[in-house]
Formats: sequence, C-alpha cells, structure tokens
Amino acid sequence: MGRFYEVMFIVRPDIADEELDKLIAGLEHTVVNGGGTVRSTEKMGRRKLAYLVRKFNEGNYVLLTIDADGPLVAELERRLRVTEPVIKFLTVRMDEEDKRIEKLKAIRASRQKLSSQGPAEAGESGAEDAEAAEAAEEPEEAKAEA
Repeated sequence: MGRFYEVMFIVRPDIADEELDKLIAGLEHTVVNGGGTVRSTEKMGRRKLAYLVRKFNEGNYVLLTIDADGPLVAELERRLRVTEPVIKFLTVRMDEEDKRIEKLKAIRASRQKLSSQGPAEAGESGAEDAEAAEAAEEPEEAKAEA
C-alpha cells in the first residue's frame, strides 16, 4: 500500500459545521475500515468558486490526505459522488508527483555542481565534450558523402 493520495472536495456552503464534521468523519472511517490510513485532514474554509457549480458561487473546501490502494480510492470516490452535500471532488495520486519532484531536484543539484566549478574547469570539460561531438559527427558525414 505505497500509494499516497490527496482528495480535495468541495461541500455546499449552506451546510452546518456539525454536518461537515460528520461527513469528514464518515469518509475517514471509510478509509480506515478499507485498510488505508489518514495522514491529515484540513478544512480550508469557505472560498469563492471559479465558476458556478450546481448553482453555487462558493463552497467549503476540504483536503483529505490518505495512504490507500486503488479499490479503496474508488470506493471513496463513489461515496463522494453519491453524497448530496459534496458538489465537486478531485483525487490526485501524489507518490508519482513526489518521484517527479525528487528527480527534478536531483537534476538541479547536478547543474549546480557544474556551475560551481570554476570557469576554467567548465571550459576544459566543455572543450572535451565539443571534440567528442565532432568526432562522433565525422563518420556520419563520411557515410553521407559515400
């Protein structure tokens, strides 16, 4: 169960805080009973929507961060779909995003190492790379002429 998800859902703005807490507790209960774990729950408050959704201009945003497997996430999405106060939801698999971010950080770190070399060192390695590239191109040009 190495998958990490963020589930963002928007609840009707006219729902009472007690009902919202019950809804969140029910979804957390679904995750825990399905064998997943809830990392965090964040009520982000009432915000204006970018466009009308089911005739609402604003909604209560909730971010649920979970560790779960695919069938459990599908069940959670099904429950969100049939829950009347939920007007919109989105599930994002974050472990792939974390891998992508780590890869970008590694690339940036390697670029910083190259830029931290002195200009003479960088120029020498650049000259060697240029000579290697020219040597690689020569056989291709010879083949093209023949």
